[in-house]
Amino acid sequence: MLVLKRKEGQSLIIGDKIIVKVIEIEGRSVKIGIEAPKDISIVREELLEKIKQKVAESRLDESMVSQLKNQPGQKKDEGS
Repeated sequence: MLVLKRKEGQSLIIGDKIIVKVIEIEGRSVKIGIEAPKDISIVREELLEKIKQKVAESRLDESMVSQLKNQPGQKKDEGS
């Protein structure tokens, strides 16, 4: 991991298409701006982790329903 110090108003460039600029520093919080092509996805890490967790929970729920449907002695739905 590359670690850099930047002051308010300073930028760094990733490749030749992504610019990260320090917009504001307030206490322990830093506001940044990111300029990138529209085909580059930019997502906050904590949101990505929540999404991954929800997808995993959804898959688990689907798996549990499927297992319950396939248990011996269980009646199948009329529509199945």
